[in-house]
Formats: sequence, C-alpha cells, structure tokens
Amino acid sequence: MGKQLAQLTPALEEFIAAQKIFFVGTAMAEGRVNISPKGMDSFRVLSPSKIIWLNLTGSGNETATHLLESDRMTIMFCAFEGKPLILRLYGHAKIFHPRDEGYGAYIGQFPEIKGSRQIIEMEVDLVQTSCGMAVPFMDFKEERTELEVYWQKQGDERIHTYWEEKNTTSLDGHETKILG
Repeated sequence: MGKQLAQLTPALEEFIAAQKIFFVGTAMAEGRVNISPKGMDSFRVLSPSKIIWLNLTGSGNETATHLLESDRMTIMFCAFEGKPLILRLYGHAKIFHPRDEGYGAYIGQFPEIKGSRQIIEMEVDLVQTSCGMAVPFMDFKEERTELEVYWQKQGDERIHTYWEEKNTTSLDGHETKILG
C-alpha cells in the first residue's frame, strides 16, 4: 500500500509529468489552512528532492502569506486515470516574486503565461505514496484557457492593479508581500 521515500524516483517523476492537476497545502501557525488546485503547464521537477511551480494570478494569495511565516508545504497528486495512486510531497518552500533573482532564474522553465505572479521552490524532505483506490476515474478533456485569455486582455497595468486590490492581504488579514 503506502510507502515513504526520501526523494522522488524516476517512476514517480514520470507520474508527475503525466498529471494535469496538483493540489498545494499551506498553513500559518494560526488561522485557516489553504488547499489550492493548480493546473496548466506550471510544475517542474528539478531533481529528486527539488521542485518548482509557477503561481498564477488568482482571487487570493494565501500560499504567499503562509510561506512568509511558515515554509512548510505539501503538494498532492492523484491518479484520476490508470493505476490508482496518491502522491504527496512534503517539504520546505521559498517564494520568488518577479522582482526576485530566483524568479528570473526559474521563469525560463515555463511557457510564457500572462498573469504569472510567483515561483515557488520546494526542497522535498519526504515523499509518500498511498493506494488511491477510492479516487474516482475522471477523463481529461482539455486545459481551460479562460485565466490566460483574461489576463492577456487586461494587460500588465491591470494585473498590477488587481494585485493591489485582491492579492496584498490574506483571508486572515496578513500581508502577502506581493508588491514588495
């Protein structure tokens, strides 16, 4: 059934590459726990113990706030087709904004996506697999394009205004530091 590993195996890296969605979990010492679904071409395995993912502009910015206080993060993948599997990556993360050197170092790993907001780098210290036998089969139809199309129409100035209006404070009233 379940296994615990110190790092990703080549087979698990292949599994990740085939997934269309992943879930990110973060929390501060107090307040709400955040779990966010992520998609598009926004996840990269850099090594068996290091991953990065591209965070896109959305209605909230909880991950950024949480990582300022606590660098703990969990990422989960589920097999919705093929052999059942749940894969969790546990580790410690850093967040890079467009103004940060780390963002510039990593952004070339991803396709250009309008509304790209941050890059999160995580050092994986525990990999856990579990059976996933209760996860339903779901067929992938296609990627949604609405988010990217929306931000392309809005332009850079509107994106920054949106960050000021919607992304500077968490649900619990903490700063996200998106604007520096």
